[in-house]
Amino acid sequence: MDVLSDVLVAMRTGRPGAAHTSTHAPWGVRFHRGQAAGCHVVLAGACWFLSEGNEPVALHVGDVLFTPHGDGYALVDAPGSPTVDFEAAPAAPLDEMRIAGAGVVTELLCAHYLFDATRKHPLLTDLPGYIHIPAGGHPSLRAAVDLLITELAEPRAGTEAALPALIDMLLLYVLRSWLEDHDSGWASALRDPAISAALREIHHHPEKPWTVVDLAGVAGLSRAAFAKRFTTIIGQPPLAYLTWWRMTTAARLLRESDAPLRTVAARCGYASEYAFGKAFKRAYEVSPGSYRSARQGAA
Repeated sequence: MDVLSDVLVAMRTGRPGAAHTSTHAPWGVRFHRGQAAGCHVVLAGACWFLSEGNEPVALHVGDVLFTPHGDGYALVDAPGSPTVDFEAAPAAPLDEMRIAGAGVVTELLCAHYLFDATRKHPLLTDLPGYIHIPAGGHPSLRAAVDLLITELAEPRAGTEAALPALIDMLLLYVLRSWLEDHDSGWASALRDPAISAALREIHHHPEKPWTVVDLAGVAGLSRAAFAKRFTTIIGQPPLAYLTWWRMTTAARLLRESDAPLRTVAARCGYASEYAFGKAFKRAYEVSPGSYRSARQGAA
């Protein structure tokens, strides 16, 4: 698994969902501040994106809008139109929303994703408050949108199983498109051969007793050059990120598996449950067992 895929698997919680909306002007839908990230694709018509502290953004057919941090915002046919609250259906991968009227119709695909709000990956915190990708660029993203539109327009056998995977694909291509267009922070890290090589090893083998010298060897750099470059691009030293990733991996294993604590500890690079428990409590302020009980009980 590559680093971007790894980050998404570790950070995501629950299943993604989507709503197909058909709204007649005047209309407005408000998405309140919360843990869900949103992705909106204009299928027909046009609308405006309104968010606090930003100028209104006009969205047209084929445009994609991604709000990664769960900030509050609204989509409206025109600034000043009344709004209604959007509430996603928790049990269904696809919801429907209709606002009747006599005005021009706008159709949207609105997807939502839940990320672990307690330990957001720095790749996600690097992202701006919203990402607007106009229609016409990024053919791979366009292909993902077209697949989703086809499943929505012509449901067939297997559509309910296909939708969560396609909604995930939409998120992946949105992030990939943004990363390809930027050259700082994690966008830079994933294109840097030396740093990306070290990140892959940390992500794939958190159980190894890595040292800065070991990781510098993977990167093909001297210890000093690697440590400086990694810290500058990633925002923290190599071993600090290693510990952060080990704890993130441990939390995912505790949420999603019944593996014994000694197994989780070993897979995250700790020789004993005691050492693992101390490290985990420093990171999450609860013991691994308490964390597992709380998270699996809430699922």
